[in-house]
Amino acid sequence: MTTIGILGSGALGSNVARALANAGVSAMIANSRGPQSLQALTDETGPLIKAVTAEEAASADVVLIALRWSALPQVLGTLPAWNNRIVIDGTNAVEFLDPQSPDATDPSNPLAAYGIKAIDLGDKHSSEVVRGLVPGARLVKALNHLDVQVLTQPEIAGGQRVQFYSGDDADAKGVVRGILESAGYFPVDLGALDVGGRLATLPFGSLAAINFVRIP
Repeated sequence: MTTIGILGSGALGSNVARALANAGVSAMIANSRGPQSLQALTDETGPLIKAVTAEEAASADVVLIALRWSALPQVLGTLPAWNNRIVIDGTNAVEFLDPQSPDATDPSNPLAAYGIKAIDLGDKHSSEVVRGLVPGARLVKALNHLDVQVLTQPEIAGGQRVQFYSGDDADAKGVVRGILESAGYFPVDLGALDVGGRLATLPFGSLAAINFVRIP
């Protein structure tokens, strides 16, 4: 049985955990504050979601990175070697703005109204950066292109919500596709990481925030 770990318990991590639990899929979840801080979430989701340390979550067969961009180097740099395990990159290169800061009303930032600011990565896409932070892992980009609040509703309007995924390892992509299907989504393969990663990355990817529903 494939084990699933989630690094990060913010809106992305917690909503993916809820979606998995709702579909009868077990997972481990961790944050920087420790397992005790996740009591409310695990009470809500029941025994299928277990609160663990970051090291335990990162030891799973498949690990979802659901961390803020600014936390990636620090958190990922403290974890054991990945040893060819599968990592799902659910991150986006954005900074969350303090609503009281001048940045929140910066007229030069088209995303200020949404409380975020795009981080300039030059000519790189976000998964290209993440790939360098998880050496030895088989990286798949997924679960990053939609508003996190809809992740707990994989089935809607008589159909299935589309989740894009991309990567360079066919076997790893197959495993991630199976997890997405198990959670109730309709997975769509965008190809290699350098292609699909760019297309689906928030905030400026051409498929970012596009909410497709597959109707039978």
